[in-house]
Amino acid sequence: MTQNLSDTVTANQEVSKPDSGVRRTRLREFQAQLVERMQAAQRGDFAQVNQLGIMAGQVRYLLELREAGEIVSATSLTSVPLTKDWYVGLANIRGNLTSVVDLPRFQGLDTTQLDQSCRIVAFAPVLAFNSGLLVSQVLGLRNIAEMEEVTSVEGTSGMPAWLSSQYRDREGNIWHKLSLAALVQDQDFLQIGS
Repeated sequence: MTQNLSDTVTANQEVSKPDSGVRRTRLREFQAQLVERMQAAQRGDFAQVNQLGIMAGQVRYLLELREAGEIVSATSLTSVPLTKDWYVGLANIRGNLTSVVDLPRFQGLDTTQLDQSCRIVAFAPVLAFNSGLLVSQVLGLRNIAEMEEVTSVEGTSGMPAWLSSQYRDREGNIWHKLSLAALVQDQDFLQIGS
C-alpha cells in the first residue's frame, strides 16, 4: 500500500514537471523568435510595417524594431537620488548600466506600477543612448499596415515630436507611434536632475 501511494505521488510529480518545463520552453521560443525578428529588422530584412507593440501605463505604443534593443524583466532597479520622479533608476543589462524611464510619468500621467508583467525595453545600440523604458507589458509585433491612421482632428495635433502619429487597430485600440530616436533628442528627456 505504501509502495503504491509513493509511486502515485512520484507519477503525479512527473506529470506536473513537464507542464512548467513546457511553459518555459514556449517562453524561450517566443523570446528567441522575437529577438530574431528584431535583429532582422535592424538589418533591414523587414518592411517598416512591423512594429513592437508595448503598453506603458494604460497607453499603447508602437516602436520601430531597429530602435528597440533588449527586453528584460524589471526586477532589480537601483534608484538614483536627486532625479526627477519619472527617472526610475538604473538597471544592469548584461553588464551595462542602463537608465530607466517611466514614460507615462515623463508625460505627466500616473506612475507605472511595478509588477511581474513589467519589462524594460532598452534602446538599440544604434541610438548610442544607454537608456530604456519601463513598460507595463510587451504586446508583441504589430503590423501597422493593418491599422488605420488617425487624423489630427482626432487628437494628434500638439503631440511631441517623438510621438509622430496615432493608429487604430481592428479592435478599436489606439496606438501611438513612438520614435526613440526623436525621444533622445528631447531636451526635457535629457534633464533627469530634480
